[in-house]
Amino acid sequence: MFSLQLRMWSLLAILFGIVYAVVVMLGTTMGISNFYVYLFISFFFMLIQYLIGPKIVEWSMRIRYLKREEASRLYAMVEDLAQKARIPTPRVAISAIAIPNAFAFGRGVRDGRVCVTEGIMRLLSEEELKAVLGHELTHIKNRDVMTITLLSVIPMIMYRLAWHFLYYGGQRRSRGQNTVLIGVAAFLFYFITNLLVLYASRIREYFADRGAVQLGSRPEALASALYKIVYGSARMDKDSIKETEGLKAFFLNDPSRAMDEIRELSQLDLDRSGTIDPDELANLRSKKIHLSFGDRLMESLQTHPNMLKRIRHLSELSHI
Repeated sequence: MFSLQLRMWSLLAILFGIVYAVVVMLGTTMGISNFYVYLFISFFFMLIQYLIGPKIVEWSMRIRYLKREEASRLYAMVEDLAQKARIPTPRVAISAIAIPNAFAFGRGVRDGRVCVTEGIMRLLSEEELKAVLGHELTHIKNRDVMTITLLSVIPMIMYRLAWHFLYYGGQRRSRGQNTVLIGVAAFLFYFITNLLVLYASRIREYFADRGAVQLGSRPEALASALYKIVYGSARMDKDSIKETEGLKAFFLNDPSRAMDEIRELSQLDLDRSGTIDPDELANLRSKKIHLSFGDRLMESLQTHPNMLKRIRHLSELSHI
């Protein structure tokens, strides 16, 4: 746990260190006023996203909020987990899409919403579903949506600065060289900060997995849920996957990676039962995960951790 926290703190320090470096760099140029303009615009868009984000998610994912009498068992699970997590019970919703998944969204802990898809309700056992809900409620408890939104504004600022200085640098002949150099530096910072934000997102997934176990779920239940979700996503047609492309960062896993992940995870299911039992999880714990350079590169560009590494991490949580 401390290792994850240390990585997150270090990441925040690096990100804001980069921001400070950019401010100092711009402070030595005549374009400092433009920086504040773009800073204001970026924070303005972040505010708009904060205010209307839940509505966009509801519309994009065809969400319908459930009443207690419609899904009493689902409501009971969410209420029990919320009580254990010591947060207000979030609103419960269902999304009319076939991809098996779940996600949390909202403006904060008091405005939390947890949503399951129709596909996941048909796929998971009650214990597996509760583990997934524990993961999502941990996201709400940890304010992950707000954290990632705040961090994401940093590469957005860098991108706008890079575009501005690279576009106008050639037109300002008296200061063209300086502005182009600033634009190149801003683009480099954009690339780096974007990778760091993706890394932050992957760390939050590990935190949420741990949170699900701390709320009472067995690691193998969440591991089996992930295995089934990956398998279910791999069976979906490409059009169904594309339908959720813009919102996959909210999901428990990345559906577009399902075909690759199912090849790796099928090796864990030694008895071909369709689940990952305690012995299979313990067997994974005794092994080291070796990823190729291509796999590591692919993971660095993703919002979610490599699934094999993720389940390996779950295998280490059995003592909680």
